[in-house]
Amino acid sequence: MIAVTVTGVVLLLIVGYFVALYNGLVRVRNQVKLAWSNIDVLLVQRHDELPKLVEVCKRYMQHEQQTLEQVIAARSAIDAARAANNVSGVSMAEDSLRAGLSKLYAVAENYPNLKANEMFATLQSRISALETAIADRREIYNDAVNSLNVRIETFPDSMVAGLFGFVSAHPLKFAAAQTADVDLAAAFAK
Repeated sequence: MIAVTVTGVVLLLIVGYFVALYNGLVRVRNQVKLAWSNIDVLLVQRHDELPKLVEVCKRYMQHEQQTLEQVIAARSAIDAARAANNVSGVSMAEDSLRAGLSKLYAVAENYPNLKANEMFATLQSRISALETAIADRREIYNDAVNSLNVRIETFPDSMVAGLFGFVSAHPLKFAAAQTADVDLAAAFAK
């Protein structure tokens, strides 16, 4: 009788332990999803602002079509990667967009009327603020991804993760150009 009770208690503790592990993995996986959705909201907001910026610039920058097309193409690539939940694709397209925006802002320096345009200034400020917010959210997302991946790879969580099909997430990676100091001479070179 005592042996049956002890066995029952031990089994209950083991099941409870694995339920706690599973719930912890679900919680961390959902933190990754939440962090990504926060980035996604900002990407959508920036996505909506970029055509306005390009349109304002088109009015002033007749000879800079290639720069404007680079921004538009990068915007489309980010949108496609977001729709496919392709974190690596978003990272690569982000690199292209940042390069295009950097060049666009540098070229805008050659157009005093554009720089003085209130809508351009407002859009530039808004997009810059969104860039900062996206960078902040990337850090939170990458922390959540790291937590999930550590849990999935460590014992005994790895047993539960494998049993229930938990998969590793991919961090948003920064290109070397994004983490390096800004080269203002290159940005203003034609």
